[in-house]
Amino acid sequence: MSIGLIEPHGKQLVNRSLENNQRQDAFEQAHALPRITLSTRNIADLQCIATGIYSPLEGFVNEAEYTSIVNTMRLSSGLAWSIPVTLQIPEAEAEKCRLDSKIALAHPNGDILAVMTIESKFTPDQDHEAQQVYLTTEDAHPGVKAMKAEGPVYLGGPFSLVNDIPYDTFMQYRLSPLQTRLAFAEREWKTVVAFQTRNPIHRAHEYITKTALETVDGLFINPLVGMTKSDDIPADVRVKCYETIMSHYYPADRTMLGVIPAAMRYAGPREAIMHAIARQNYGCTHFIVGRDHAGVGDYYGTYDAQKLFEEFSSDELKIQPVKFEHAFYCKLTKGMATAKTSPSAKEDRIHLSGTKVRAMLREGKKPPAEFTRPEIAEILIDSMQAPALSAV
Repeated sequence: MSIGLIEPHGKQLVNRSLENNQRQDAFEQAHALPRITLSTRNIADLQCIATGIYSPLEGFVNEAEYTSIVNTMRLSSGLAWSIPVTLQIPEAEAEKCRLDSKIALAHPNGDILAVMTIESKFTPDQDHEAQQVYLTTEDAHPGVKAMKAEGPVYLGGPFSLVNDIPYDTFMQYRLSPLQTRLAFAEREWKTVVAFQTRNPIHRAHEYITKTALETVDGLFINPLVGMTKSDDIPADVRVKCYETIMSHYYPADRTMLGVIPAAMRYAGPREAIMHAIARQNYGCTHFIVGRDHAGVGDYYGTYDAQKLFEEFSSDELKIQPVKFEHAFYCKLTKGMATAKTSPSAKEDRIHLSGTKVRAMLREGKKPPAEFTRPEIAEILIDSMQAPALSAV
């Protein structure tokens, strides 16, 4: 199945889902255990760990791994890992969670999803974590705010999935790393470039993805559909945009769409490393890193994410970053370009900020064709008139 494909991070693809009688027995026994109700972010992480997207993690990180990741961007084994994937609970819930015991992890609807063995229970310095991971302790940063809202007590340990996580959106695109690797092998793609996005694909994104595709066998457009900021374009609208632009403007035999259920942390450079590792697990050999990857506000430099990749050797990160500068429509050369390829002055470059585009869309105005395809503009304008599905 994986002949010719890049190996997973840590060499083995993790699968934490129990099957058949083993699953049924564990599910029934879980009803007698203390129960923790998971947050939206927890559920996204649970799915990513269970299906191998976050290989080699087999559960929420314990104290030793947490400390190593926060301080060194590596697991205690030395393997690259940039953001601690944690299970946090309020102090009021901590008493029922005892070391070396098992707890049931439940969906907010009451369904038990997994059984976890508690290896660690600890209360770290969250300001230190925030400064190391997000480069700020400000609660105005959405990642810091979300992290602190999860609770001060951390539980670490492996888990086994004993139930399917309930989803009812994007089912045909919710592919596990095992499924994407099979799909790449069937297409005889040995080199695959992944494109991470939480935005609709505009002309600049189209340009960099197609430029990257020129050098590899296939393109995996892999939008994030987990929890994002309230002012981000909703996931269902974005997926409709991806389907539309791919059907009109991309070669069907060289492109593939699949969603990643991860939650955004807005950790900028560190999150770019985590995003790359996840795509290696999916079977991708290359990963597009553009301007301000996974950034928010002015917390990170425009190309800080690209620079962070230089701190990891090719032995530590097998997947190769494909770095792009900011793309724009060049009126001088009458095509998409970057500062590397265009001799134009600033006034000959068409670029619109996200804020300006959203304002135009709310007014029912189409952005210029040099910025976005007309089909995408129509979808976005329509979305402003109707409520959209929330990301899950």
